[in-house]
Amino acid sequence: MILTEEQLQDLLDKSLAELPHGTEWAVTLEGSIAEGFGNPSSDVDFLLVGRRDDDLPTMPSLLFVDGHRVEIRTRSVRQLADQLRAVERGARRPGRLSEDLLNRCQRLLHGHPLRGHALLEEVRALLPVERFRRIMADWWAHRARQSLRHATALLCLGESDEAVDWARAGLLQTVKSWAADRGETYLEPKWLSLQLDRAGRTDVRDRYWELEAADPAAGDPGAARDHVTACLAFAGELGLTGVSRRPERLTVERVAGVTTWQTGERVHVIRGRREVFALGDDAGAVWRSLVLGRPLPRVLETAADTGVADPGPLLAAFLRHGLIRLAWKGGGTVTPSLPLAAPPGPVTPPPSTAQPLLSVRGAAVTGPRAVDLIPLPADRFAAAAMALVWANVVVENAVEDLTGALRREQWRVAELTARRAVQAALRGLFSAHGVHPLPADPDLVRRLDLLPPATRPIGRRAGELLRRTVDSAADGEALFTELRACIALVRTTMGAGSFPLSFESADTWRATLQLGYDWLRIGAHLDAELPIEEARDLLAGNGAEPHRAL
Repeated sequence: MILTEEQLQDLLDKSLAELPHGTEWAVTLEGSIAEGFGNPSSDVDFLLVGRRDDDLPTMPSLLFVDGHRVEIRTRSVRQLADQLRAVERGARRPGRLSEDLLNRCQRLLHGHPLRGHALLEEVRALLPVERFRRIMADWWAHRARQSLRHATALLCLGESDEAVDWARAGLLQTVKSWAADRGETYLEPKWLSLQLDRAGRTDVRDRYWELEAADPAAGDPGAARDHVTACLAFAGELGLTGVSRRPERLTVERVAGVTTWQTGERVHVIRGRREVFALGDDAGAVWRSLVLGRPLPRVLETAADTGVADPGPLLAAFLRHGLIRLAWKGGGTVTPSLPLAAPPGPVTPPPSTAQPLLSVRGAAVTGPRAVDLIPLPADRFAAAAMALVWANVVVENAVEDLTGALRREQWRVAELTARRAVQAALRGLFSAHGVHPLPADPDLVRRLDLLPPATRPIGRRAGELLRRTVDSAADGEALFTELRACIALVRTTMGAGSFPLSFESADTWRATLQLGYDWLRIGAHLDAELPIEEARDLLAGNGAEPHRAL
């Protein structure tokens, strides 16, 4: 070790002097210095073990003693026994063992006792070092399989550079498994070079560093394929099983909690009832082509048949965002992960910047290959979309009422119905930008500062219309013309220019109901607030009016 026994005992005495008195501690040095690694920047890690019944803090204390950073951790015998037994219980399914648990146990089992040797040996006897070596080797092997299978999938999908990175990760994990079986169980990879030197197999060491240093040309699928194949071959030589360059062993599978909802031509994918992804036209076509349970190469071929160019990266995006998963035949879900890194799981991208967020035909997207995360919780997204459709229905109803009032020269009725149309159009504008709940109608014009600056002209026109009076047929005709122009501007801004003239005919009314029904299905699935109570009847009738559904 880089510190002598005398230096360690002196550091320990000075460290204990800074802690509260009253407990007799057994003490072991753990970590890189205890392993025979370390350098002048390394922490001196002391683990204090007490025969106590209470749970001791898991957070360490950091002291600065004689130019050294000294980390003090405390554990009771019971806490350590629970950790060691948890490792033994989890050994049958090593993929479920947590990295932190294994790290804590490894540091204890390979520590250098300083005081209370008998107590430390009593605790260590609960999990013999030889048994722990096998568990660590199995844990690393499980992770290596996941990474190399993931690399195989990425290579199939045309993501060659990312495949090379995951092949490197899988190779490191394979070598760590091989080394753990030979007693080198220290978890952090940063000391791998010293571990391989101590393992005594120069052929393994040299071949690993040769592959690690290889740098396939970026964007060269052939070079990437050769590198991944070489990594898989070397992993097999080191005894790793369950990996091969056969992507047909990978199948595309459903992810629990992921559902698909289509409104018009827009495909929305909801993840975990919380997040909504809007797919561009190309991404939506690839998504609709998916037949779950099929081998990955066949899924890729089917996606190519849609006419979408290079569908592999789109499938990779679905995988990355947790909208689909891959399974290895006989080996379960592929879940790649790296040590001392972010935990495995789906990536959540930055929210979409498309404005406005919604139209009556679906969420806005940033491009045909987009897999955009909507910057609203799923229930608010659905509620805002339903409010958008309902606002447009109210606009059409108010315009119909205004037409009738003007024909009968009911000037005060005309004024009120025009205001109702303007306010409904503004409600639609706010809803299209994801505002929910909405401001009260009298505040709508004044709250337009919540929306992008491009909506300011709408605010000015709406404000003028809300103050308009009607005293003659000429006034009424002018109001009607300006109201229609304002509504057209609002609808163009929020992507509702093709909204049906709901009350013009039976066909346009059915088109309106279908639009509403598409969004109501999503809202009901998410338990979102419905715009009106009668909407439940439309749901119950599967999109038909209740008396027609009987």
